[in-house]
Amino acid sequence: MTASGGARTTSPRCPENAHFDGFSAPVTRIVELPTDPRGLEPIKERAAFPPAPRLSTLGMAPPSRGRREVTPTCGYFVSLAIVASGVRTRKVLRLPTSLGDCRNPPFFESMTLKGTPKASYLPGERVYYECNKGYVYSYYYPLSTFCEQAGTWYPADEACYKKKCPTPKVPNGEVYDPQITFEFDKEAHFYCNYGYYLKGAQILTCQLSGDNVFWNYDIPTCEKILCKSPGKISNGKHTNNWRDVFEFNELVTYSCDPSNGPEEYSLVGESKLVCSGPGKWSSDPPQCKVVQCEPPVLKHGKAISEMKDKFSYKDEVKFECLKGFYLNGSNPVYCGGNNTWEPEMPTCIKGVKPTRATKPPLANYPDPGIIALIILTILVGIAVICTCVYKCLRRGKKG
Repeated sequence: MTASGGARTTSPRCPENAHFDGFSAPVTRIVELPTDPRGLEPIKERAAFPPAPRLSTLGMAPPSRGRREVTPTCGYFVSLAIVASGVRTRKVLRLPTSLGDCRNPPFFESMTLKGTPKASYLPGERVYYECNKGYVYSYYYPLSTFCEQAGTWYPADEACYKKKCPTPKVPNGEVYDPQITFEFDKEAHFYCNYGYYLKGAQILTCQLSGDNVFWNYDIPTCEKILCKSPGKISNGKHTNNWRDVFEFNELVTYSCDPSNGPEEYSLVGESKLVCSGPGKWSSDPPQCKVVQCEPPVLKHGKAISEMKDKFSYKDEVKFECLKGFYLNGSNPVYCGGNNTWEPEMPTCIKGVKPTRATKPPLANYPDPGIIALIILTILVGIAVICTCVYKCLRRGKKG
């Protein structure tokens, strides 16, 4: 179309299939554009506005003061101004955004918005997301959301979920996840059944590397608790000595062989051993040997038990001290496996055995009778003085 004043303008074209939706009239927001010497074709810069009216609604504004205006309502307000110098400039007056526009698309922990976000979106516009690393599409919700007429986004749901590490399987044991699932950043705790022990790390963490998830350690195993034979001993044996391997909690019992000499062998140590862990017995194997302790001697004291020339393993002796001495130390003592008395022999100390310490008196107060006598003396003295003063005063009055 052509405006008066010798200037020719071409009306801006509306987007295909545009239609008017009853929005408010435009307000002026000016964007300066460079002059195009070849013509006045306006630059089609879309405003953030709902779909524009059909092209048939375009019209020409009447000329005013050397100014020619073309006023389409499809998102532009184009103005032509001719100044005295002959330099022609164009201005594009952008229309306002609609009250139904949507602002920032929703943020999701599991998804990232595709493309570059815009300041606002038209009703009906749709934005698309993609799953973040470590997440996988769930198919329950779409990977997109669209702008509603009310200016809200729908749907606004997480469509991706965390990837999970493979569920570990532990024969003869159990795996427990405090967070219920084996997603990345979660832990798995491993336990073994009775009679088995855990070989490997007890706690594993599902980790994320790039877009892959994996356990930070190898899956542990539950191994059967076994103990090798506790071993043979000199001058003795244990039950089931024909076996090389014993299972958890199995028991062996040691005993000593008959002695070839006059003295019998004593079993020094624990006679019963239990397989308590992988390759571990409850104690070391005992010894079978002849044990003899010399009669104990206590200075300033004597034994009150039956005395013998030799004492055997675990024989007991009790003591008492002579008059004027008291016993200090263990009583009784026993003949130990190393041919010595255990625990250490007691001693007899001269004097009276101290009793339990008692609290000292808080202070050395006088006897209550003495206190009463002092108070009585003071009172008598005061009475005598008062009597003398009274008599002196009476004599003075008479004189």
